Amino acid sequence: MRTSFNIPDETVETFDRIWQSEGFSSRSRAVREAMQEYIESHRTLDDRSGTVAAVVVFDYVYDDVVADIHEIQHDHERVVNASSHVHHGDWCLETVHCSGDVEDVKALVYRLRNFDAVRRVKLMLVEGNAAFDHHANEG
Repeated sequence: MRTSFNIPDETVETFDRIWQSEGFSSRSRAVREAMQEYIESHRTLDDRSGTVAAVVVFDYVYDDVVADIHEIQHDHERVVNASSHVHHGDWCLETVHCSGDVEDVKALVYRLRNFDAVRRVKLMLVEGNAAFDHHANEG
């Protein structure tokens, strides 16, 4: 299948440097790999059910969306346990610790991803009580 995308030149240049330095044979091969990673990282939310613990990390331009970011976190207070925030020039890095139903965590993550001024949203998940059960069985 052939397709085309509108991507900023700077993003393509950076992508090209990375895939070439990693030894991919072509941009197409690197794009397929990137798409697979995207699918895997998003499937983690869509294929889960029940209770999860999660850390959501994202960066954004402070002045563009800070009020919206606070509103989103308040709207999802049933799953947001804590957050931390650091400044780096015009950009901010936010870490949000969550626990609760996976559908509520997914709603939070998808709302954060819906802002142009939010550059990246990364997620780390722990399902149910599996991590805690392991420690309880250590005797």
